[in-house]
This record gives sequence, structure tokens and C-alpha cells, in this order.
Amino acid sequence: MYNFDKMAKKPLGARIEDELMHYILQEPVEPGQKIPNEFELAEKFGVGRSTIREAVKGLVSRGILEVRRGSGTYVINTSSLDEDPLGLGKIEDKYKLALDLFDVRLMIEPEIAGLACRNATEEDLKRLKRLCDETERLYVSGSNHISKDIEFHTCIARCSKNQVVETLVPVINTAVFTFANLTHRLLKEETLETHRAVTNAILKRDSVGARCAMMMHLTYNRQTILKIMEEQNPGKE
Repeated sequence: MYNFDKMAKKPLGARIEDELMHYILQEPVEPGQKIPNEFELAEKFGVGRSTIREAVKGLVSRGILEVRRGSGTYVINTSSLDEDPLGLGKIEDKYKLALDLFDVRLMIEPEIAGLACRNATEEDLKRLKRLCDETERLYVSGSNHISKDIEFHTCIARCSKNQVVETLVPVINTAVFTFANLTHRLLKEETLETHRAVTNAILKRDSVGARCAMMMHLTYNRQTILKIMEEQNPGKE
């Protein structure tokens, strides 16, 4: 049973919501995995099932959990509020969110890749190559690669050495989480190919090549979201 003394000023439901988020991060329960049922959580946290339902509802509204009727409750995102300062995880229509995020990413990420070519240090370049290799290894082995994928894109942003770009990292993180949770590895080969193309261009400090590779990476992803939406709504104009 958990000790709630340090959070005594918060309402019980809010405290359990915080503890449930902590549990998800510490286990960890990865995106795509199911959390224990209400009865098990009630026993674990020493509260009633109604309090657990309240906590789950809170995490659903934050875009962390998804309740699937007849199946259970699943983690769909593990970014905290600090990592999602704009509250994008609360938007219910994840497909529309993904498309809107791609619109923004297409505006900025090719240019970020170009800046990275110009401003990355040699140490930055070594880290970028290592992250590309690690993401690829996880992807190929079937392991959860999302966190490493986010590190990869974050590294490119930080290679730009632009302090405003640094503030946009959470938007990019949310976009990567959202896309990965909607597509479930549908773009394995394209992702590996374009990640490598972006990395190689930045390593060569080829800003035009980096912009083009990032544009291709994002375009492949956006087209996949559109295809899924069309399949779900056939005949819809």
C-alpha cells in the first residue's frame, strides 16, 4: 500500500491519479500495454474502485490511458504534463491531432535538420549516430523503440543550438508518441531508411540533404495517417 502523507492536501482522486502515473512510469508500463484491472489497482493503492475509476478518467483526459470496451485499459502515452506543456495529449481525435502536428513539423523540422548540420559539435554528431543505431536495433528486434525515437528527434533539435527550437521539443515529442501509437510499426522500412538518411546528411553537414531527408521522413508518416483514416472512413469526402 502507498503512503499518501506527503500529498495530504490533494483530493484523494487527484492523489491516486498522481500515484497511478508514477506506477506507470516506474514499472514501466509501456505504450500499448494494459494496466491492471480496477480490483487489482484498488488493492494496490488501498482505495475503493470508484476512486480508481476517477484516477483512470483523469489520465484518460490527459491522453495517458485509453479504455477499450471489453478489453481493458491501456497506456497510449507516457509523457508527463511537463513534457506536454500545451496539453496536446488531451485532444480526443488523435488522427486529426497527428495531421495537425505533421503540418507544424513539416514547417519546422526540415529547417531544424539544416541548422543541425551547421551548428552540431563533433560530440553531438557521435550522439546522433549512436541514437540512430540504437533506435534501429530496437525497431528491428521488435522491442519498444518509441522513447529512443524521441531521443533521436530531440537530439537533432538540440544540435541546432537554437534556444527557441529547444522550447519546441515537447511538440515534437508529442508528435512522435501520437504517430507511433496510431500506426504500430506500419512504416518499419521507411522509418529506418529515412532516419538513416537524415543522420548521414547531418554527419556530412549536408544541409540540403538533411532537409530533404527529413521532409521525406515526415511525408511518409503523414501519408500513412491519411491512409489509415481513409480505410476507417471509406467513401468519406
